[in-house]
Amino acid sequence: MLVRSLLMTAAALALAATTATAQKVVETKVGDGGSPHEVVEWNIQGAKITLSYGRPYLKARPLAKIDPAFEMTGKVWRTGADAATTLTTDKMLMIGSLMIPAGTYTLYTVPGPKTWKLVVSKQTGQWGTEYHEDRDLGRSDLTVSTLPKPVEQVTIGFADSAFTVDWGTVRASAPFMVH
Repeated sequence: MLVRSLLMTAAALALAATTATAQKVVETKVGDGGSPHEVVEWNIQGAKITLSYGRPYLKARPLAKIDPAFEMTGKVWRTGADAATTLTTDKMLMIGSLMIPAGTYTLYTVPGPKTWKLVVSKQTGQWGTEYHEDRDLGRSDLTVSTLPKPVEQVTIGFADSAFTVDWGTVRASAPFMVH
């Protein structure tokens, strides 16, 4: 019985080690528009995932304090500030229903009251407001939920098997896995 219990504990620890996310902020600087920019890395299930994005504050956005999706509903949003948000991965990822091959991509979202769309573009290196639909790799639904406490700055990340975008009282998320 003790051996079985130890084996089950070892298996649980091994599973936790493969699903744990290690987040590391590599660089923080102030962007041209005054929003801080961060480069954040995760090592998840053998994949190195890097996000580079501007993190605007809610200040000066009174409607966003109630619901950041309100002022952007139905419009493609750069999902951050200033330069386009960039995702780089060295392994294939799946966010929601979208398979994303290893490589570098630009992330956009289309906010809505109940669901958002994550837009992954093959175009990179552009300013955040430059968007060309014909360069999309694909889109995936993000589920909208309400955060218990408002988030002052846009925060994008990978945690607990989910991709998340948090701002104000809104969390847009989708299941996430490494392939």
